[in-house]
Order: sequence, then structure tokens, then C-alpha cells
Amino acid sequence: MDFGSIMKSLEHKSILITGTSGFLAKIFMEKVLRSQPNVKKLFILLRAENDTFAAQRLQNEVFGKKVFRVLKEEHGTGFDSFISNKVTAVAGDISFENLGIKDSTLKEEMWREINLIINVAGNTTFDERYDVALSTNALGVKHICEFAKKCTKLELLFHVSTAYVTREREGIILEKPFQMEEAFGENHSFLDIAVEQKLVQERLTELQEEKATDKAIKLAMQELGLQRARLFGWANTYVFTKVIGEMLLGHLRGDLPTVILRPTIITSTYREPFPGWIEGFRTIDSLIVSYGKGKLNHFLADPEAPLDVVPGDFVVNAMLATMAAHSRQCSNQFIYHVSTSSRNQVKNNDLVDFIYQYFSKNPCLGRDGMPVRVTRGSLLTTKTSFNNLMTVYYKLPIQVLRVVNALSFQSLEDIYHNLNRKYTLITRFVDLYEHFAFFEARFDDSNLKKLRMGIKDDKITPMKFYLDPKCINWEDYFINIHIPGLVQHSIK
Repeated sequence: MDFGSIMKSLEHKSILITGTSGFLAKIFMEKVLRSQPNVKKLFILLRAENDTFAAQRLQNEVFGKKVFRVLKEEHGTGFDSFISNKVTAVAGDISFENLGIKDSTLKEEMWREINLIINVAGNTTFDERYDVALSTNALGVKHICEFAKKCTKLELLFHVSTAYVTREREGIILEKPFQMEEAFGENHSFLDIAVEQKLVQERLTELQEEKATDKAIKLAMQELGLQRARLFGWANTYVFTKVIGEMLLGHLRGDLPTVILRPTIITSTYREPFPGWIEGFRTIDSLIVSYGKGKLNHFLADPEAPLDVVPGDFVVNAMLATMAAHSRQCSNQFIYHVSTSSRNQVKNNDLVDFIYQYFSKNPCLGRDGMPVRVTRGSLLTTKTSFNNLMTVYYKLPIQVLRVVNALSFQSLEDIYHNLNRKYTLITRFVDLYEHFAFFEARFDDSNLKKLRMGIKDDKITPMKFYLDPKCINWEDYFINIHIPGLVQHSIK
């Protein structure tokens, strides 16, 4: 298999793609349209009232992004015509049966024509409302699976999950599926989606009867999600609901050929369509930005633990290679980790060095327009040391200011509220990310390794279809690609 044969597998194919308002799906769309202009049709599912509004979202929120710059340059004035022939915007929502598609004519066309379904949709907020996360990450997969079974020409159902669906934090994490009958948590309870839905509905009813505010309902549903996740042994609502989605897919897929791709932390593009494109903040980016703006200088993490990040275009290449390898393989399910920790490792301590090197030479500007000076950040290796630092820098000053404010020193009230807000944000951040800061496990990627070994090494393939993270120089990537891309595309 080489780059040409991988692209050949997409020729004259009709593909349904979900999650295209997100970062990864845009890179996937761009690569397909640029590398295989003979793809037959891309059906793009977008939340909208109707197909007209979906088409507007497609233009503004997808093709209006810089990631399509190279494709636009290649087609010039013919870009709009090319897109109108190849791409169809579909109003819908995976949270509903039949993906919420109301246009019956379009829906029947999709059932007749679709060859590949690529589900990249997912709510990635770690502490999302439990009802919202369940609807998208779990029930959405169920609805995708049911829709796939109605597609008469379907060759593959492709689902993007996350490597952190594992509950393990040490050793080697294998590429194995979850089973519906597995028992989890300290009490070895069985995870039942119907029970989780019932809990959500009961809690919502209670809150409505109490006439709770929208804010109170949101907070209560966020806490319910975290409680249920940690009861069964997962770090947060996001990974917990992604696990439920994988379990539902494995249980309901029947004989549908299926691939589940589990990438680790996805970062900006390494090479294609150009280096450093990113949209929004990925997992580590909030930390990088907070440091660059002078808001955070101490991090809770194991310095020697692997920081398992993988550029977005590497993930897309893995998607395309696995799609080509497994289309039409009836009744089989394959799981792939896309990881760098076992091939080309970068550590938490390395990241601290890289961000200091970048921002010491390229400082952000503060609100006063002056450069923000940074010092090398330090890693706190225990929760006790973190709590002690928070006490000195925040808790004690907050207590003092609370007393001062009680004595009507109004001029200090803003300082008090600012400190209190920072304390709340930092402690919440640590609560959600501590699991990853001390994550020492490595991800087995034997399945992807087999594909890498089977890809022909010619002049074109390494440039167009790089799958081996050994080619990445992490210092160069972070200092010259990722952080500059983050500053350019995501920091306001």
C-alpha cells in the first residue's frame, strides 16, 4: 500500500462526515478534497434549522477557515464551483434518530449513495453537562450506527474516540475493545446506559421542581457527570461518555465493518496543509496560553511523565490509512491507537522548557500594551506542594482581603474578586487535568505499526503520508510550529 493506493480507495466514493465544525474534521475534509479531487460526494452534517442554514454554516464555519487556504489557492476562481459539485451541507444532529435529518429526499439519497461514514463528532469539554455529553458522545454513536445500517452501499463505519478511554495510568495500554457486560468501579458495578439516562432525567426533574436557575442546572449537571465518571473509575465526563459510546457501538454494530481510532492529545498540524494550523485550545494549550500571558507559572505534573501529543495531520493520515485497509471487511472491528509515547517521546518537563524558550523571546502583550515578562515555570510534583503554594499565593491573601472588605475598604474589592476568581479557576483546572499530568502509561500502537510497515516507501509517500512520529523534532515543533500557530490562530 502506498499514498496512491490509499487515495485511490476514496475515488468515486460518497462519504458522510460528522463533527465538521470541529478542528480534526476540517483537516480531514481538506486532505480528502486536496488529495483526491475525484471523490464523488462529501455529505457534511451540521446543526441547523434547515439545509439553507446548514449551507451558510458550511461556508462561514468550515470553508471560511484558513485551513482551506492551500486548496483555495490550487483551485483559484474555480474553488466555489469545485465545492458545490463535491460537498453537500446536511442539516441534522447526531443526538437524534436518523441524525435529525428532516429532508426525506436527501435522507434516502444518502442511504442509497454513502460508502463511508466518518464520525468525528464529539463534545470534548472535560466537565460538560452530563445530559449534553451523553446525548452527543454516547447516544450520538447509537444513532450513527442505526443510520449506517440503512446505507445499502456502506463499506466502513469509522469512529474517532480518544486513547484516554482507558482507566489505567501505568504500563502498556492495549488496543482492545470495551464490552457491555464489563464491571467497573470499586463496587464492580455494570455500566448501563439506560440507568445513566434515568439518573439524568430524575435530576433534571428535581431541579425543575425546585425552580433552579439555568446556571444552577448547568452546575448540577456538570457535577453529576463528574460524579458518575469517577464512580466508575474515569477521570472526567468527556472520557466517560466516550467509553459509553464505544460500548454501544460494539454492542449494536452487528456485521458492520468498523474502525475505532483512539488518538492521544491532538495538537496543531505538523506539515499539511501548512504547519501550525490550529483552532481553539487543545488539552495542553490552556496551560501554554496562561503561562504566556503571565497568569500561570507553576504546574502540577510529573516532570518525567510522557506528554503524549500527536499533530492533527498525523491523525488524519492514520484515519485515511485505516480506512483504506479495512473497507468492506464485514463483521470485523479494529481498534487503533494514534500515539507518540512509544515511538518518539516528549516529557512534561520538556514542555516547560519549550514554552519558556518561546515566550522569553516572543512575549505576549499585556493589557497595558507592554510585553509580559516570563520566568521559567516550575513543576510541582505532589498535590501537597500545590496546595501549599495555593495557600500562600491565594488562600491567605483572600482571607485577609475578605476581612479588609468587611471593614469597608472598597478600593480593595476588585483585588479580592480577582484573586478569588483566579483561585477558583486554577483549582478547577488542576482537578480536571491532574489525571493527565501524572499519566505514566504508554499506548500500544501495534496495529498502526503494521500499517506503517506495509506502506511503500517511495518518493511521494513519505512527503504526503507520514505516519511515523520519529520524524518529529519536538523542540522545533513546539517552538517554531505549535506555539506560533497557537498565537496566530487561537489567541485573541
